[in-house]
Amino acid sequence: MASLEDLPVTTLKGVGAALAATLAKLEIRTLQDLLFHLPHRYEDRTRILPMGSLRLGDTGVVEGTVMRSDMVMGRRRSLQVTLRDDTGFLVMRFFHFSAAQKNQLTEGATVRCYGEVRPGKAGFEFYHPEYQVNPPPMPPPGEATLTPVYPLTEGVQQPRVRSLCRQALGYLQRYPIRDWLPGSLLADYQLPDISSAVALVHAPPADAPVNLLMEGCHPAQQRLVMEELLAHQLSLLLVRQQIQQRQALALLPRGELTERFLDQLPFRLTPAQSRVVEDIRQDLSQPLPMLRLVQGDVGSGKTVVAAMAALQAVSSGAQVALMAPTEILAEQHFQNFRQWMEPLGLELEWLSGKVKGKARTRTLERLASGEANLAIGTHALFQEDVHFERLGLVIVDEQHRFGVHQRLALRDKGAEGRLAPHQLIMTATPIPRTLAMSAYADLDTSVIDELPPGRKPIETIVIPEARRDEVVDRVREACQGGRQAYWVCTLIEESEALQCQAAEVTAENLRERLPGLKVGLVHGRLKATEKAEVMDRFKSGELDLLVATTVIEVGVDVPNASLIIIENPERLGLAQLHQLRGRVGRGEEASFCVLMYQAPLSQNGRARLQALRESQDGFVIAEKDLEIRGPGEVLGTRQTGMMQFRLADFERDRGWIETVREIAPSMMATPPAVHALVRRWLGERVRYGDV
Repeated sequence: MASLEDLPVTTLKGVGAALAATLAKLEIRTLQDLLFHLPHRYEDRTRILPMGSLRLGDTGVVEGTVMRSDMVMGRRRSLQVTLRDDTGFLVMRFFHFSAAQKNQLTEGATVRCYGEVRPGKAGFEFYHPEYQVNPPPMPPPGEATLTPVYPLTEGVQQPRVRSLCRQALGYLQRYPIRDWLPGSLLADYQLPDISSAVALVHAPPADAPVNLLMEGCHPAQQRLVMEELLAHQLSLLLVRQQIQQRQALALLPRGELTERFLDQLPFRLTPAQSRVVEDIRQDLSQPLPMLRLVQGDVGSGKTVVAAMAALQAVSSGAQVALMAPTEILAEQHFQNFRQWMEPLGLELEWLSGKVKGKARTRTLERLASGEANLAIGTHALFQEDVHFERLGLVIVDEQHRFGVHQRLALRDKGAEGRLAPHQLIMTATPIPRTLAMSAYADLDTSVIDELPPGRKPIETIVIPEARRDEVVDRVREACQGGRQAYWVCTLIEESEALQCQAAEVTAENLRERLPGLKVGLVHGRLKATEKAEVMDRFKSGELDLLVATTVIEVGVDVPNASLIIIENPERLGLAQLHQLRGRVGRGEEASFCVLMYQAPLSQNGRARLQALRESQDGFVIAEKDLEIRGPGEVLGTRQTGMMQFRLADFERDRGWIETVREIAPSMMATPPAVHALVRRWLGERVRYGDV
C-alpha cells in the first residue's frame, strides 16, 4: 500500500515543477515531508482588535474602511492606505505593490488585515500586511482556530504553505503516517498517535487550549517533540555504530615511553587525570575504535592526558594526528608536544592551510611514509591529499567547533584504509550534563573534575567603562610590579576587520597612556607567523601587556600573566568569558579578571556577569549559560546544523532527554525504525557515507 512518503508534492493541486523545486530547498519532496514541515508558532487571528486599542509591537487583526489611498514619493516610493474604524485609524504601507493592488484598495472598500504595529510618519502602520478586501464574516468565537506560521524559503509565502498543508491533511485519512514508537510508550506518557498529533499541530481545532499551543506544551506537540529528540539521539548512535563497524588497531600500552615522559614532567598527575588516562588506556587496547569525549575545566590538564594517549599509540607503532580549530591553538599544542616528545626521540610534523609548496610536500611525504610519528595542525590535516602510513589515533580539540559528522570522514584516514582510527575528543568548555547526553550521544564521556594543586582562584571584578582610567592604572601597577596583563577587545559586529581595527586603536591608545610598558597586539588578521612571534615575545616576558581579540580564548599559557581586562563582556557568552578568564591564574601570584562593561546593562547581561563573579566552576557556569542562552549558542553549533530542531526547544523540553536516552539503545535493534525516524526528522542533513 502506498504511503505519504511515496506521494510527491506534485500530487497536490497547484504544485508544478517550479514550486516543487522551491519546496525542495526546504527538503520538502513528498507529502510526508510537507506534513513534517511543522509550524514553529501560531498567530491568534480569531478576533478583530479596535484600532484605538493598539500599542506599538502589538500583532493582530484589524478591520476598517479605506479613507484614502495615496502613492507617496519619499526615499522609496510606497503605497499608503489609510483605514479607519469606530475607534481610530491605521496606515497599511506597501513598498512593493502592483497596479491591481492599487486599484483594489480604493476609497470606501472594506479591508481586514493582519500585521505588527510599527511607528510611522502618519501614526501607527502595518508594513506589507496580509489583507482581504470585502472579507467574509469572522467565524463565531467557538469555531475560530489559531493560524499556523511556517518556516519559509525565498519564493514561497505563508498563505501558499498553509494551503498546501491543508491539502496534504486531506490525504491523512487514506494514508496514515507510520507510527514507529512502541504503543506502550505512548500509553505511559498519554500521548496521541503520530497522525492525530500531526493533524492537530497543523490545524488546531477551535476548542484546543490556546495557551498550551502557543507555549509548545500541548500533548500533540510534545508527542512530536519527543520523537524529534529521539531521532537526533538515534542519528548520533548511528554515527557511533557506523564508525565502530570497522575495526581499529589494538594499541597495547608499552610503559617505557610513558614512564620517561612522566619523569620529565615537573608535576604529578592529579587523581582525576590518572582516572581519565586509565579510561583511555583501556579503550585504546581494544580492536574497536575508541570514541571518547574528555571534558575538563580551564587549566585542568587535558593536554597532558592527550599526550599520554599519543604515547600509548606511538609506542604501539601507530601514528597520531592532533587537530585544533584555530592556528593559534594548534600552534600552542605543537610547541607543547614538541617540548615533551622530541626529547623522547619522536618525530613531529606541523600542517595548516598556510603550509604550502615544498614544505607541504615534504610534510605529506613524511606522514605517508610513517617517518613522522605525530602530526599537529588545523582541519588541513584531513584534506584528501593527506595520507598516513598507520594512523591509529586522532585527537580533536574543541570538537564543538567542527561539524559532528566530520567524525565519519576520519574513518578513511585509518591504517591500511580499512581500520578506523581511535578518536579522542577534548573540550575545555564544560558541557551541561543534559546537553552532553543529547549532543554527544555517540561518545563515551570522561571528566577531569579537579584542578592541579597550586592553581590560585581568580578574583573577578565587574566595573563600568566610566572607570576606565582606574583600570589603566591597575594595569600599570601590575606590570611595574613585574607581572604581565592581557587586554581583550570584543565587538558586537561579526566583522573580523572591525574587531581587528578596534584592537589596533585600543593598543595605540594604551601605548600612549602607558609609555613605560611594552605593548603587543594579536588579532585574527595577522599571519600565523606574526601571531606566533608576538605570543613568543609575551611568553618570554619581553612584552608587558598583550592587547588581543578573542583569538586568545583557549590554549594560551603564560604563568606570569596575573591580570586580564575584558572589554564589553556583556557581548560574550559565559563559557567564552570563563575561557578568557582562564588565561590568568596559572602561576604563583594572586590573579584578577576585570570585566569592564558598557552601561546600562540588560537584565540578561547583569545575570551573566553576576554568575561569573560568583563561580569559578566551569560546569556551574555552563549550566547557567545554557539557562540564559540555549543549546545552539552554548555548543557553538549554529554553523554546523546540530541541535537545530523543528519543534523541540531544548530548555522547555529537557525533561524528555533522560527518557529518550533510555529508549534509543533498544530501538537500535530495529534498523528500519531507526532509519525511518532519522530520515523523517533530519532529512538530507545526515549523510552517513558508505558503511
